[in-house]
Amino acid sequence: MKKVGLIPKLIIAIVLGILIGAYAPTIIVSILATFNSIFGNFLGFVIPLIILGFVVAGIADLGAGAGKLLGITTALAYGSTLIAGFIAYLTATSLFPSFIHSSKTLENAVNPEEKLLAPLFKIDMPPVMGVMAALILAFILGLGIAAIKNEKLGDTLYKMSFEFQKIIEKVISGIIIPLLPIHVGGIFANMTHAGEVSRVLSVFWKVFLVVITLHLIIILFQFTISCTIGKKNVFACLKNQIPGYLTAIGTQSSAATIPVNLKCAENNGVSKAIREFVVPLCATIHLSGSTITLTCCSIAVMLLNNVTFTLPQMLGFIMMLGVTMVAAPGVPGGAVMAALGILQSMLGFTEAQLGLMIALYITQDSFGTACNVSGDNAIAILVDKIYSKDIKLPNDSSFSK
Repeated sequence: MKKVGLIPKLIIAIVLGILIGAYAPTIIVSILATFNSIFGNFLGFVIPLIILGFVVAGIADLGAGAGKLLGITTALAYGSTLIAGFIAYLTATSLFPSFIHSSKTLENAVNPEEKLLAPLFKIDMPPVMGVMAALILAFILGLGIAAIKNEKLGDTLYKMSFEFQKIIEKVISGIIIPLLPIHVGGIFANMTHAGEVSRVLSVFWKVFLVVITLHLIIILFQFTISCTIGKKNVFACLKNQIPGYLTAIGTQSSAATIPVNLKCAENNGVSKAIREFVVPLCATIHLSGSTITLTCCSIAVMLLNNVTFTLPQMLGFIMMLGVTMVAAPGVPGGAVMAALGILQSMLGFTEAQLGLMIALYITQDSFGTACNVSGDNAIAILVDKIYSKDIKLPNDSSFSK
């Protein structure tokens, strides 16, 4: 099974979970529910650490660069992320209610979690700090390190932030990701036992189609804008981007796609200095595809569980996604892991809802990453048009990693 990818493992886990929930004795489902309880508590413990690991290093890294060029690239990347999130919100709120709860009214609908089996026992794992405390601390440390780096200080903290990020990445890749299929299988076993799985599965594939369609629409939108301003052929640039798009689908990592994406930018006529600065930077901070997926999936999960939400609440969530997921796209599944904190604090997600969210997101993670990296090159075209092609970048730029 070590050679099997995460998505096939999740599919196998969902199928096995449904079979266990339908045919296995209740005690088996209760054992899985106990595992889910322990794993969910561990996730709750790790979430503030994930925020610190990703956000501190990501913000601190923005302290180095080429001044105005860094500012405009960051603004374009964040603006693109927000536009993608708002489009996803409008689409999801318009389409999803038509096929989620289509057979029930909100008045007589029942929260699926009320039917789930309880764990045999619980192990409390209180986090070292709350989610908001972790966010605030991450901002203070990240901005502080970035500021004192300019004074030739903070090298120790800067290196520590990236070393701590590596530890968190090891926790995600060595513990959370390997155990995730069992967690998802347990959730589906419990939902099957509770008689709720058919409703969830009927939603999964429809949400998937909407998300992929939105990814393609936002890529077309980004390249249309950038190529119009940059006076390039949009169809030629889209054709040149195909290798980067397909590579991202295979690697599920923006960082791993950087070499191919740089070649795509070169084929699109982006100058060497600009592409070698913008493409690696945007692989860290540009998250349009991930934001579309997370926004749509979170709305689907809330509708499935009859959770009400407001426009200001979702707008705040989308705006925070662009900050909390900084540096996360370099890790397969990292975006949803980094977003767990604000899913909990801003949208009130429970452990079971977080599990559903992870399952929904990771099955579409490859396409979200492909959308992210494609947008990176659209931004590179735009920045290249704004700045002189012979702009000189600092030799110690940390974005070349």
